Amino acid sequence: MARLTSRGVGKVRPGRGVVLLCAAVYFLLPLAASVIFTVDVPGQGVNFDVYEQILGADGFVSSLVLSLELAAATIALVLLLMVPAMVALRLGARRLRAVVEIVCALPLVLPPIAFVAGIATVLKWGPEYFSTTPLFQTFVAVQNPDFPVVLVLAYTVMALPFVYRALDAGLRSIDVPTLVEAARNCGAGWAQALVRAVLPNLRGALLNASFLTLALVLGEFTVAQILKFRPFAVWIVGIGGSQAQMSVAVSVLSLFVTWLLLLGIAAAGGRTPSPTTTEK
Repeated sequence: MARLTSRGVGKVRPGRGVVLLCAAVYFLLPLAASVIFTVDVPGQGVNFDVYEQILGADGFVSSLVLSLELAAATIALVLLLMVPAMVALRLGARRLRAVVEIVCALPLVLPPIAFVAGIATVLKWGPEYFSTTPLFQTFVAVQNPDFPVVLVLAYTVMALPFVYRALDAGLRSIDVPTLVEAARNCGAGWAQALVRAVLPNLRGALLNASFLTLALVLGEFTVAQILKFRPFAVWIVGIGGSQAQMSVAVSVLSLFVTWLLLLGIAAAGGRTPSPTTTEK
Protein backbone atom coordinates (compact mmCIF):
# COMPACT_ATOMS: atom_id res chain seq x y z
CA MET A 1 0.00 0.00 0.00
CA ALA A 2 2.84 2.37 0.81
CA ARG A 3 4.42 1.66 -2.57
CA LEU A 4 1.18 2.29 -4.42
CA THR A 5 0.59 5.50 -2.50
CA SER A 6 4.05 6.84 -3.22
CA ARG A 7 3.70 6.06 -6.90
CA GLY A 8 0.32 7.76 -7.05
CA VAL A 9 1.64 10.90 -5.34
CA GLY A 10 4.72 11.15 -7.53
CA LYS A 11 2.88 10.56 -10.79
CA VAL A 12 2.71 13.60 -13.06
CA ARG A 13 -0.22 14.05 -15.39
CA PRO A 14 0.76 16.13 -18.44
CA GLY A 15 -2.86 16.70 -19.49
CA ARG A 16 -3.71 18.40 -16.22
CA GLY A 17 -0.62 20.60 -16.49
CA VAL A 18 -1.56 21.69 -20.02
CA VAL A 19 -5.09 22.60 -18.91
CA LEU A 20 -3.79 24.61 -15.95
CA LEU A 21 -1.24 26.37 -18.18
CA CYS A 22 -3.90 27.32 -20.73
CA ALA A 23 -6.18 28.59 -17.98
CA ALA A 24 -3.35 30.64 -16.45
CA VAL A 25 -2.53 32.22 -19.82
CA TYR A 26 -6.20 32.93 -20.51
CA PHE A 27 -6.73 34.72 -17.19
CA LEU A 28 -3.31 36.23 -16.48
CA LEU A 29 -2.50 37.61 -19.93
CA PRO A 30 -5.32 40.22 -19.96
CA LEU A 31 -4.52 41.08 -16.35
CA ALA A 32 -0.84 41.60 -17.19
CA ALA A 33 -1.79 43.77 -20.18
CA SER A 34 -4.04 45.88 -17.93
CA VAL A 35 -1.27 46.35 -15.35
CA ILE A 36 1.22 47.34 -18.07
CA PHE A 37 -1.28 49.85 -19.46
CA THR A 38 -1.64 51.52 -16.06
CA VAL A 39 2.09 51.81 -15.25
CA ASP A 40 3.57 52.42 -18.71
CA VAL A 41 3.58 56.17 -19.37
CA PRO A 42 4.84 57.21 -22.82
CA GLY A 43 8.07 59.15 -22.50
CA GLN A 44 8.38 58.46 -18.74
CA GLY A 45 8.70 54.69 -18.52
CA VAL A 46 7.22 52.85 -15.57
CA ASN A 47 5.21 55.13 -13.30
CA PHE A 48 2.89 54.18 -10.43
CA ASP A 49 1.38 57.65 -9.93
CA VAL A 50 -2.03 56.52 -11.16
CA TYR A 51 -2.36 54.13 -8.23
CA GLU A 52 -1.42 56.91 -5.82
CA GLN A 53 -4.11 59.15 -7.31
CA ILE A 54 -6.90 56.61 -6.83
CA LEU A 55 -7.49 57.36 -3.14
CA GLY A 56 -7.74 61.06 -3.87
CA ALA A 57 -10.02 60.69 -6.88
CA ASP A 58 -13.39 62.40 -6.62
CA GLY A 59 -16.08 59.91 -5.62
CA PHE A 60 -13.80 56.91 -5.10
CA VAL A 61 -14.21 56.55 -1.35
CA SER A 62 -17.92 57.40 -1.29
CA SER A 63 -18.80 54.99 -4.12
CA LEU A 64 -16.74 52.17 -2.64
CA VAL A 65 -18.26 52.67 0.82
CA LEU A 66 -21.75 52.74 -0.70
CA SER A 67 -21.11 49.48 -2.57
CA LEU A 68 -19.78 47.79 0.56
CA GLU A 69 -22.80 48.97 2.56
CA LEU A 70 -25.15 47.69 -0.14
CA ALA A 71 -23.27 44.38 -0.21
CA ALA A 72 -23.49 43.95 3.56
CA ALA A 73 -27.22 44.72 3.59
CA THR A 74 -27.86 42.43 0.62
CA ILE A 75 -25.93 39.55 2.19
CA ALA A 76 -27.82 39.93 5.47
CA LEU A 77 -31.21 40.11 3.76
CA VAL A 78 -30.73 37.24 1.31
CA LEU A 79 -29.34 34.92 3.99
CA LEU A 80 -32.13 35.89 6.37
CA LEU A 81 -34.64 34.92 3.70
CA MET A 82 -32.99 31.83 2.25
CA VAL A 83 -31.48 29.99 5.22
CA PRO A 84 -34.76 29.41 7.12
CA ALA A 85 -36.54 28.61 3.86
CA MET A 86 -33.93 26.06 2.80
CA VAL A 87 -33.89 24.44 6.24
CA ALA A 88 -37.70 24.25 6.20
CA LEU A 89 -37.53 22.49 2.83
CA ARG A 90 -35.21 19.90 4.33
CA LEU A 91 -37.34 19.38 7.43
CA GLY A 92 -40.85 18.97 6.13
CA ALA A 93 -41.69 20.90 2.98
CA ARG A 94 -39.89 18.73 0.44
CA ARG A 95 -42.77 18.98 -2.05
CA LEU A 96 -42.15 22.72 -2.37
CA ARG A 97 -38.49 22.25 -3.24
CA ALA A 98 -39.12 22.30 -7.00
CA VAL A 99 -41.23 25.45 -6.68
CA VAL A 100 -38.56 27.27 -4.64
CA GLU A 101 -35.85 26.17 -7.06
CA ILE A 102 -37.78 27.50 -10.05
CA VAL A 103 -38.54 30.80 -8.33
CA CYS A 104 -34.88 31.26 -7.34
CA ALA A 105 -33.75 30.49 -10.91
CA LEU A 106 -36.04 33.12 -12.51
CA PRO A 107 -33.46 35.97 -12.24
CA LEU A 108 -31.18 33.96 -14.54
CA VAL A 109 -33.71 33.98 -17.39
CA LEU A 110 -35.01 37.51 -16.80
CA PRO A 111 -32.82 40.12 -18.55
CA PRO A 112 -31.51 42.76 -16.13
CA ILE A 113 -32.71 45.54 -18.43
CA ALA A 114 -36.28 44.20 -18.26
CA PHE A 115 -35.98 43.71 -14.52
CA VAL A 116 -34.86 47.27 -13.84
CA ALA A 117 -37.44 48.63 -16.28
CA GLY A 118 -40.15 46.99 -14.20
CA ILE A 119 -38.67 48.44 -11.02
CA ALA A 120 -38.54 51.94 -12.51
CA THR A 121 -42.14 51.64 -13.70
CA VAL A 122 -43.35 50.63 -10.24
CA LEU A 123 -41.44 53.45 -8.56
CA LYS A 124 -42.99 56.02 -10.92
CA TRP A 125 -46.50 54.62 -10.59
CA GLY A 126 -49.30 56.36 -8.73
CA PRO A 127 -51.76 59.20 -9.20
CA GLU A 128 -51.07 62.62 -7.76
CA TYR A 129 -53.45 62.17 -4.84
CA PHE A 130 -51.10 59.42 -3.56
CA SER A 131 -48.42 62.05 -2.87
CA THR A 132 -49.50 62.44 0.75
CA THR A 133 -49.96 58.74 1.48
CA PRO A 134 -47.48 56.44 3.24
CA LEU A 135 -47.11 54.47 -0.01
CA PHE A 136 -45.66 57.47 -1.83
CA GLN A 137 -43.39 58.29 1.10
CA THR A 138 -42.16 54.69 1.07
CA PHE A 139 -41.30 54.95 -2.63
CA VAL A 140 -39.34 58.13 -1.87
CA ALA A 141 -37.54 56.59 1.11
CA VAL A 142 -36.32 53.49 -0.77
CA GLN A 143 -34.72 55.80 -3.38
CA ASN A 144 -32.62 57.76 -0.91
CA PRO A 145 -29.27 58.40 -2.71
CA ASP A 146 -27.31 58.07 0.54
CA PHE A 147 -28.47 54.47 0.90
CA PRO A 148 -30.82 53.27 -1.88
CA VAL A 149 -32.84 50.45 -0.34
CA VAL A 150 -34.29 49.70 -3.76
CA LEU A 151 -30.85 48.49 -4.87
CA VAL A 152 -30.67 46.15 -1.88
CA LEU A 153 -34.03 44.66 -2.84
CA ALA A 154 -32.99 44.34 -6.49
CA TYR A 155 -29.64 42.76 -5.64
CA THR A 156 -31.35 40.33 -3.27
CA VAL A 157 -33.51 39.06 -6.11
CA MET A 158 -30.53 38.84 -8.47
CA ALA A 159 -28.49 36.90 -5.90
CA LEU A 160 -31.16 34.25 -5.28
CA PRO A 161 -29.86 31.70 -7.85
CA PHE A 162 -26.30 31.78 -6.51
CA VAL A 163 -27.31 31.74 -2.85
CA TYR A 164 -29.74 28.89 -3.45
CA ARG A 165 -27.11 26.71 -5.11
CA ALA A 166 -24.51 27.45 -2.45
CA LEU A 167 -26.87 26.67 0.44
CA ASP A 168 -28.31 23.61 -1.30
CA ALA A 169 -24.83 22.16 -1.74
CA GLY A 170 -24.08 22.76 1.94
CA LEU A 171 -27.36 21.26 3.15
CA ARG A 172 -26.84 18.15 1.05
CA SER A 173 -23.71 17.34 3.04
CA ILE A 174 -25.38 17.33 6.45
CA ASP A 175 -28.35 15.55 8.03
CA VAL A 176 -30.55 18.51 8.95
CA PRO A 177 -33.48 16.56 10.48
CA THR A 178 -31.17 14.63 12.80
CA LEU A 179 -29.34 17.79 13.92
CA VAL A 180 -32.57 19.65 14.61
CA GLU A 181 -34.14 16.69 16.40
CA ALA A 182 -31.07 16.27 18.60
CA ALA A 183 -31.09 19.96 19.49
CA ARG A 184 -34.81 19.85 20.24
CA ASN A 185 -34.35 16.81 22.48
CA CYS A 186 -31.76 18.78 24.44
CA GLY A 187 -34.32 21.50 25.14
CA ALA A 188 -33.46 23.99 22.41
CA GLY A 189 -36.15 25.94 20.62
CA TRP A 190 -36.48 26.12 16.87
CA ALA A 191 -34.40 29.30 16.64
CA GLN A 192 -31.69 27.90 18.92
CA ALA A 193 -31.61 24.65 16.95
CA LEU A 194 -31.10 26.60 13.74
CA VAL A 195 -28.42 28.90 15.14
CA ARG A 196 -26.47 26.41 17.28
CA ALA A 197 -26.90 23.14 15.43
CA VAL A 198 -27.42 23.87 11.73
CA LEU A 199 -25.55 27.11 11.00
CA PRO A 200 -22.15 25.96 12.35
CA ASN A 201 -22.27 23.06 9.88
CA LEU A 202 -23.12 25.46 7.04
CA ARG A 203 -20.13 27.74 7.54
CA GLY A 204 -18.62 26.95 4.16
CA ALA A 205 -21.92 27.31 2.32
CA LEU A 206 -22.69 30.62 4.07
CA LEU A 207 -19.26 31.98 3.20
CA ASN A 208 -19.61 30.93 -0.44
CA ALA A 209 -23.05 32.50 -0.68
CA SER A 210 -21.75 35.70 0.93
CA PHE A 211 -18.82 35.93 -1.45
CA LEU A 212 -20.99 35.38 -4.53
CA THR A 213 -23.37 38.08 -3.34
CA LEU A 214 -20.48 40.45 -2.62
CA ALA A 215 -19.04 39.89 -6.10
CA LEU A 216 -22.46 40.48 -7.65
CA VAL A 217 -23.02 43.77 -5.82
CA LEU A 218 -19.52 45.11 -6.49
CA GLY A 219 -19.75 44.36 -10.21
CA GLU A 220 -23.39 45.17 -10.97
CA PHE A 221 -23.82 48.15 -13.30
CA THR A 222 -27.10 48.01 -15.24
CA VAL A 223 -29.61 48.38 -12.41
CA ALA A 224 -27.69 51.13 -10.59
CA GLN A 225 -27.04 53.09 -13.78
CA ILE A 226 -30.64 53.06 -15.01
CA LEU A 227 -31.96 53.98 -11.56
CA LYS A 228 -29.40 56.83 -11.49
CA PHE A 229 -27.37 55.76 -8.46
CA ARG A 230 -23.59 55.84 -8.26
CA PRO A 231 -22.03 52.81 -6.56
CA PHE A 232 -18.53 51.58 -7.27
CA ALA A 233 -19.16 49.92 -10.67
CA VAL A 234 -20.95 53.00 -12.03
CA TRP A 235 -18.14 55.23 -10.75
CA ILE A 236 -15.53 53.11 -12.56
CA VAL A 237 -17.39 53.41 -15.87
CA GLY A 238 -17.96 57.12 -15.35
CA ILE A 239 -14.34 57.90 -14.64
CA GLY A 240 -13.23 55.80 -17.62
CA GLY A 241 -14.66 58.38 -20.02
CA SER A 242 -12.13 61.03 -18.95
CA GLN A 243 -9.36 59.04 -17.20
CA ALA A 244 -9.01 55.69 -18.91
CA GLN A 245 -5.74 54.80 -17.18
CA MET A 246 -7.18 55.40 -13.71
CA SER A 247 -10.30 53.43 -14.61
CA VAL A 248 -8.23 50.38 -15.56
CA ALA A 249 -6.11 50.80 -12.43
CA VAL A 250 -9.20 50.83 -10.23
CA SER A 251 -10.50 47.73 -12.02
CA VAL A 252 -7.20 45.94 -11.43
CA LEU A 253 -7.24 46.85 -7.74
CA SER A 254 -10.87 45.74 -7.34
CA LEU A 255 -10.00 42.44 -9.04
CA PHE A 256 -7.11 41.84 -6.64
CA VAL A 257 -9.33 42.67 -3.66
CA THR A 258 -11.95 40.22 -4.94
CA TRP A 259 -9.33 37.51 -5.30
CA LEU A 260 -8.07 38.14 -1.79
CA LEU A 261 -11.62 37.85 -0.46
CA LEU A 262 -12.08 34.62 -2.39
CA LEU A 263 -8.86 33.14 -1.00
CA GLY A 264 -9.79 34.23 2.52
CA ILE A 265 -13.26 32.72 2.26
CA ALA A 266 -11.88 29.51 0.78
CA ALA A 267 -9.32 29.24 3.59
CA ALA A 268 -11.88 29.99 6.30
CA GLY A 269 -14.45 27.62 4.87
CA GLY A 270 -11.94 24.82 4.37
CA ARG A 271 -10.77 24.70 7.97
CA THR A 272 -12.13 21.78 9.90
CA PRO A 273 -11.60 21.07 13.56
CA SER A 274 -8.83 18.61 14.25
CA PRO A 275 -10.02 15.17 15.29
CA THR A 276 -9.67 14.35 18.94
CA THR A 277 -9.68 11.01 20.66
CA THR A 278 -11.39 10.26 23.92
CA GLU A 279 -10.46 7.59 26.36
CA LYS A 280 -13.07 5.60 28.17
